[in-house]
Amino acid sequence: MKTLLLFLISILFLSCQNKLECHPEEFKTGKFEFVQEVNGKKEITTFERTDKLQIETYKGRTDTASVRWVSDYEFILKKLHPRNMAEQKAISMRFISTEGKTYTFEYSFVGESKKQIGTVTKIN
Repeated sequence: MKTLLLFLISILFLSCQNKLECHPEEFKTGKFEFVQEVNGKKEITTFERTDKLQIETYKGRTDTASVRWVSDYEFILKKLHPRNMAEQKAISMRFISTEGKTYTFEYSFVGESKKQIGTVTKIN
């Protein structure tokens, strides 16, 4: 009996450890801004996402990608009009956490294990 009680307390403790809150439903659609540093320079990408499309503008160039939701936390982006082989690769995006008007996500090319992390701000 003592062992069972210890086991149940351990499970309860482990299930409460440092889980980040995530409310992805607030970020599935809308207008967003992604700021990143590229070669020591601040670069800004703005995009608008609907349930099925994402239209993004980076350095004056606009691209459209299809959005396929895998779950409430994960979706796949695939450019509709790729200009080269690299742009043909789909990108897996997964929400990690949300806070206020921002969300943190991890992303990688589909099938690749190297993931990167970014933060996006909802602007509308």
